[in-house]
Amino acid sequence: MKKCKRTIEDKIIILALKNVKKLKGGPFAAAVTLNGKIISQAANAVTAKNDPTAHAEIEAIRKAAKKLKTYDLSKCEIYASCKPCPMCLSAIYWANIKKVHYCAQTQTACKYGFKDGFIFEELSKPENKRKIREIKSAAVSEDPSAPFKAWKMLADKKKY
Repeated sequence: MKKCKRTIEDKIIILALKNVKKLKGGPFAAAVTLNGKIISQAANAVTAKNDPTAHAEIEAIRKAAKKLKTYDLSKCEIYASCKPCPMCLSAIYWANIKKVHYCAQTQTACKYGFKDGFIFEELSKPENKRKIREIKSAAVSEDPSAPFKAWKMLADKKKY
């Protein structure tokens, strides 16, 4: 009998399932690809690492950047078992990844108790209507733009 070749999407769903069964973290997995080949893959490790930022997409991006020795993953694509949350989507933007393939919808994550929808909703509100208050500090005596001015003056900086 001929063995069916698994898609990248199938592989990340299987990885997410294994993660749940091994009690390693949440039901999420992701893979970063280059020219159609998996460069890195990772499952959610929030509870395993006690790190709220250890989402599958972030972990896969970190591994890919390390493997490729670059912070610019603009030639890569990312596959996710669920539509990326706001934090992961931001990381995807920072990594310059231009294409996201996802399997489950945000509503699916919400249905099972994850905060994705709530955070997307919060970010769409004006700052003064959000649950978390952002307060510009008035206690600073140094010029808050000084680090940015120093950065601008660097001749050999790496832009990202």
